[in-house]
Amino acid sequence: MLLIVALVLLIFLPDPWDVIGATVFGILGLLELFLWNRTVRGRKKVVGTQTLIWQLAEVRTACRPHGQVFVGGELWEADCAAGADAGSRVIVRRVRGLTLEVEPAP
Repeated sequence: MLLIVALVLLIFLPDPWDVIGATVFGILGLLELFLWNRTVRGRKKVVGTQTLIWQLAEVRTACRPHGQVFVGGELWEADCAAGADAGSRVIVRRVRGLTLEVEPAP
């Protein structure tokens, strides 16, 4: 963002302030990019089916014991030993292949 400000200042400010302003904001922009890179580089990526465990899901097709649940913006096959009706809430306890093992939410 600051690099764009530097470019705008270079175009619209009168001489010699255009070069001074562009230089200051250019340096600040490069510092900003450096700090963002350091911040983002250290983060671990959280992906995969393990992110679904302990998530709250909505039952779309009654699970008695097999059905479908909606969780994480996707429709999944599910097994619920206790049984759950359509529209009820369940918690994902385990992922087995492409099937979720769920139990009714308290």
